[in-house]
Amino acid sequence: MTDAATPPPAAPRVREERPHPQVARIVLARPEARNAQDTRMLYELDDAYMRAMQDDDVRVVILAADGEMFSSGHDLRDRYPMADFDQRGTWSGYDLPGAEGWWATERELYVGLCLRWRDMPKPVIAAVHGKVMAAGLMLAWPCDLIVAADDTLFSDPVVAFGVNGHEYFVHPFELGPRKAKEMLFSGGSVDAEEARMLGMVNHVVPRAELDSFALDLARRIALRPTMGLKLAKQAVNQAMDLQGQRAAVEAAFSLHQLGHSHNRQRFGKLIDPSGVSVVREGR
Repeated sequence: MTDAATPPPAAPRVREERPHPQVARIVLARPEARNAQDTRMLYELDDAYMRAMQDDDVRVVILAADGEMFSSGHDLRDRYPMADFDQRGTWSGYDLPGAEGWWATERELYVGLCLRWRDMPKPVIAAVHGKVMAAGLMLAWPCDLIVAADDTLFSDPVVAFGVNGHEYFVHPFELGPRKAKEMLFSGGSVDAEEARMLGMVNHVVPRAELDSFALDLARRIALRPTMGLKLAKQAVNQAMDLQGQRAAVEAAFSLHQLGHSHNRQRFGKLIDPSGVSVVREGR
């Protein structure tokens, strides 16, 4: 019998599958919350990625999602303390007062994990559908390839919260500078076909074909030698870094923290509360 005072274990936030001997499929499995990412989901996702990276039989990883959308972004109800998890980076002091504690928390959970996933040695394909909002982009953008269902909409409306955008700020690299500004300034969406034309998405397919198309692509990639795949991925990532991507992420993250600090001084909250209704109503 379970002690009534003991809370039930949290349901798994991700699911791991092996649709092909050389392909691992990791699925965001929180459809009841529109796959909003909380601290538990992020660490479960990182654990799943690391198992795939350390399995020599796995050559390619697919990231997919259950439910009506890929991800609605951050779970603003997340109350998990950092002490519940084993951190992956070198930062600490998550409970320190002022900006210091939250700066460390976001550096670990968001920028730190996104850069870690971007630099994983094996190819990762994001298979996305429905809405990919704000921090949902932070799950897709570190992936090497993106296959989108034709119903996919990409957006980052969080400028309405009084910050410059979500924490892994690669918008100009993914969309180009002017389209990035339009998305951020207006809170508007980019559909799958426009994202493909901009170079952010590799392929657009009917929703019913998303999983099979992504798996077929992964199987074709898995035919290449692992050494060649690792070298090609590192070469492209290094080219992006020489163009300033990593430095731009770090610089924008500092501005993001300035936005949080400003909001705390003005409103006593991390975000401008007036933005909540704007984002929810899609204005």
